[in-house]
Amino acid sequence: MSAKKPLLPFEEALDKLLAAARRVKGVDRLPLWEAVGRVLAEPVVSAIDVPPLDNSAMDGYAVRLADVTAPGARLAIAQRIPAGNVGHTLAPGTAARIFTGAPVPPGADAVVMQELCEHAGEDVMINHVPKPGEHIRRAAEDIAAGAEVLAVGTRLRPQAIGMAASVGAAQLAVYRRLSVGLLSTGSELVQPGEPLPPGAIYNSNRAMLVALLEGLGCQVEDLGNVPDTLADTRKALRKAGALHDLVITTGGVSVGEEDHVKPAVEAEGELGLWNIAIKPGKPLAFGKVGNADFIGLPGNPVAAFATFLMLVRPFILKCQGASALAPRRLTLTAGFEWTKPGPRREFLRARYGADGCLELFPNQSSAVLTSTLWGDGLVDNPAGQVIRAGDAVSFLPFADLLE
Repeated sequence: MSAKKPLLPFEEALDKLLAAARRVKGVDRLPLWEAVGRVLAEPVVSAIDVPPLDNSAMDGYAVRLADVTAPGARLAIAQRIPAGNVGHTLAPGTAARIFTGAPVPPGADAVVMQELCEHAGEDVMINHVPKPGEHIRRAAEDIAAGAEVLAVGTRLRPQAIGMAASVGAAQLAVYRRLSVGLLSTGSELVQPGEPLPPGAIYNSNRAMLVALLEGLGCQVEDLGNVPDTLADTRKALRKAGALHDLVITTGGVSVGEEDHVKPAVEAEGELGLWNIAIKPGKPLAFGKVGNADFIGLPGNPVAAFATFLMLVRPFILKCQGASALAPRRLTLTAGFEWTKPGPRREFLRARYGADGCLELFPNQSSAVLTSTLWGDGLVDNPAGQVIRAGDAVSFLPFADLLE
């Protein structure tokens, strides 16, 4: 009898996936508002300084320092400069009424906020001695002409779209969306909205994975449930492999009489079955179907969810050309006890407590999807590691994993 293969360490499994990830071919040029969530294929370089001129950070009065050597200086209001207008050189003994964002006139050394000034007929009393440059935003303070403001591989969040707009970019070059075909297996699965016969369950993985994939900017085709026969499974995989960059299934990759995914993938391409030293998770299938990559996720919903976030998400991001793949990690304080850790690396569902410490969901079963809704993220706990209240733990927020 052959020896049982050791479980694959998480880092090794991730390295294998990332090494196999192939960036999509093809670039789309999109208007700014259509590029949100996509990955930048060409850098954005500013042709202008931002701001283009010294401008006021306050509503107030632009003055010369030489004219305000003590509080109570009285200056003639020589000009009025709203935002979008350019004033003229500030003459000695005068002030310019100026508004936020308006260019500071030549000759002015500072802006005094209006709350520190008093009108006196056609003059203004300056009741504050300003410092050089006070309330002036300098030209190119934010961005200098010629600077790269967005690098290739940037995932375009709303703030990146705003940055591109600030330098005048009307269109952005982004990588083509990854095309994903999603297959569900299992005769016991019923689509939400349909009657639920005895012994059946609603297919939560299908809806959850579509949402996860679309959240990553993928172009998803939901191929529905595959009948539990080898011929039907092969046909569905063959079709998906011809049309998509990536094919994903959940469950059905074991060796039971009704588990047809494994032999079907092997017949239509190639398959590697990995048992990964993580919980929830462990089983993961990776290979090819036709020209498409293939990933088979565990069937239990929390296992599918966690495995997707920790392994499939970085794979997809790399395929889409993203440069940042690793999730953000926080070091936080445990407000719970975890005294019976398992032999595998554990991703525990937890949330922020009112006292600033993490709370643990009481049932960490891979079938309890409630834990993912209740939680704010995952505690990444090494194999065999006991956690005591007050210990520092590594925490992966859903806020980052789900964007």
